[in-house]
Amino acid sequence: MKIGFTLPQVGKVAWQAPQVARYAREAERLGAASLWVIDRLLSPVDPEIGYNGADTFPEEFSAILDPFVLLGVAATATERVEIGSNILNTPWYPPALLARTLTTLDVLSGGRLVPGFGTGWSPEEYVAAGVPMKERGARLDETLDALEQLWTADPAEFHGEHWQVPATKSALKPVRRPPVYLAGFAPAAMRRVARRADGWLPAVAPPGMTDLDAMVVKPLAAIRAMRADLGRDPATLDAILRVYPTVRSTTVVADVADTIKRVQDQTDVRHVLVDLMYQADDVDGLLGLVEWILDATR
Repeated sequence: MKIGFTLPQVGKVAWQAPQVARYAREAERLGAASLWVIDRLLSPVDPEIGYNGADTFPEEFSAILDPFVLLGVAATATERVEIGSNILNTPWYPPALLARTLTTLDVLSGGRLVPGFGTGWSPEEYVAAGVPMKERGARLDETLDALEQLWTADPAEFHGEHWQVPATKSALKPVRRPPVYLAGFAPAAMRRVARRADGWLPAVAPPGMTDLDAMVVKPLAAIRAMRADLGRDPATLDAILRVYPTVRSTTVVADVADTIKRVQDQTDVRHVLVDLMYQADDVDGLLGLVEWILDATR
């Protein structure tokens, strides 16, 4: 089982940004397989839609670091681990700018980028990004088409309803075409995964929301069946599971380790990322949890 961890990006650890490189190096030394970022733009005071079913956003989101900068730090501070996003709210970014940034990260890391894409769900963030939220699905689809062009063709060109990339010389490419991972449980999102993705990004939240059959096994089987119906090989669809303990707990190491062991026994997922956003106030505290979780799952 490959086990990855989020970078120190959110909450009190965001104030320790100068230590991100040390965290990345030490997490790699301890045996982490991958390092990850999330993508939040705002922490609305009075959100139209709260976070994870609540009426508000977590206090941790009042301080958050840029995902692209952190991936750049991790890319240059490490040699082996994959670096990834779970997820980038893709419709916020013009495809040409996104392709340039992701290509840079892949080249910096020597081909270790695993980009995860999604649409987000916060109306206030879409207002701040200047993008109509009702267009998010269509913009994501066009972005995937434009990225494919910019990553594989030279010259590259894309013309859609929402995004335009005039014909351009595009000599610098990623070390290898980055695998496209998509998130989402809604029917449209699952159909998009089946049609377009190299992998799916489900999530569980121990200790409570960890029904692997309902949250991983059955949806993954459904996506693979859709993929087969489209004439694509269902066996080529990978999955990386986000293990996301949403409450601080003294049993978090045991809860996470138990979840990972059940994932290994009950599913065919072989890569998990552990999001420790709520679990520590400083980088050393995070590194302690990384070490304990890796030890507990060996």
